[in-house]
Amino acid sequence: MLISDPLVAAVPVEECGEGLSDVRGRLRVDDRLADPDGAYALLREGLVARLEAAERSLPAGYHLVVVEGYRPAALQRAYFTAYLNDLETKFPEMSADELFVAASRYVSPIEVAPHTAGAAVDLTLCDDSGVEYDMGTQVNANPEESAGACYTAAPGISADARQNRKILSAALEAAGLVNYPTEWWHWSYGDRYWAMTRRAPAALYGPVESPRPA
Repeated sequence: MLISDPLVAAVPVEECGEGLSDVRGRLRVDDRLADPDGAYALLREGLVARLEAAERSLPAGYHLVVVEGYRPAALQRAYFTAYLNDLETKFPEMSADELFVAASRYVSPIEVAPHTAGAAVDLTLCDDSGVEYDMGTQVNANPEESAGACYTAAPGISADARQNRKILSAALEAAGLVNYPTEWWHWSYGDRYWAMTRRAPAALYGPVESPRPA
């Protein structure tokens, strides 16, 4: 199910009030998407704790690398609009509704975006030296440029990449996170998509307007 599905938007949010925490110094963090304010390195504390548990459960020589966490609403909206416009150019035969659904495979609509709640994290794996493992695509490769290899269960990736995805998934699922299946790198906890997937009565985290790390 895509995050744009009305069933996801229908999940209520019972904001728990938990703060954002800076993951730098607690987990490995890459700065490829760093912003001047450091918002990219912020996540809800409950999610950070689960990522730390996942890190401890990984096999020797494997480590999590956080690429992006909290995303301000304006940036989320800009990402979605840019990708939507790109799809419209490439596929002029698609209707507005079809374009919206197609865009939501890769970027969440602002109304339900888990990154704006500090509830989602884009991440990968590296070795002890910080060299990233082969995961089949780069983080944030879209469906068009990757020929669908960005999908978590994509069949056309190497055996090494498939095994590395399994290692990542096993650790994060055991820690209580859920994956967005069109993006192997995108995992969340406490958001609407998580609540729907886990059949929770409500999401724990809603959008954060003015992030202040704990």
